[in-house]
Amino acid sequence: MEIKVNEIDEYLKRNDIKPSYQRIKIFHYLMKYRNHPTVDMIYQELVKEIPTLSKTTVYNTLKLFIEKKIVSLINIEDNETRYDADTSFHGHFKCRKCNEVYDIKTNMPIIEELDDFNVEEYHLYIKGICKKCVKR
Repeated sequence: MEIKVNEIDEYLKRNDIKPSYQRIKIFHYLMKYRNHPTVDMIYQELVKEIPTLSKTTVYNTLKLFIEKKIVSLINIEDNETRYDADTSFHGHFKCRKCNEVYDIKTNMPIIEELDDFNVEEYHLYIKGICKKCVKR
């Protein structure tokens, strides 16, 4: 999904989200950096531009985005919550050395044992050492 900065306002409206300045900037950050950030990462970057921004605003905005299904929650580690604006099905790889999180393109596997189940969520998380860190 590719959304231009000047289209974020309309995109939020189409998803029943009132496009405040903070909400637009938070969604823009997610789209621009695609770094699977934590609340703190977003806050530290945006507070430079929006001095009145609070972590609570970032958290509440991300919670709203998740409820409206325009952002996904990523819990690769028990003590770390990250966010992803790419809501298409894909996996994530987290490097144990640099802590970078990478998108992994994959197809949804067919799990025959779940044929009679109603699967509502599916996550693929892989941990290891990324190719950049292996080369170091």
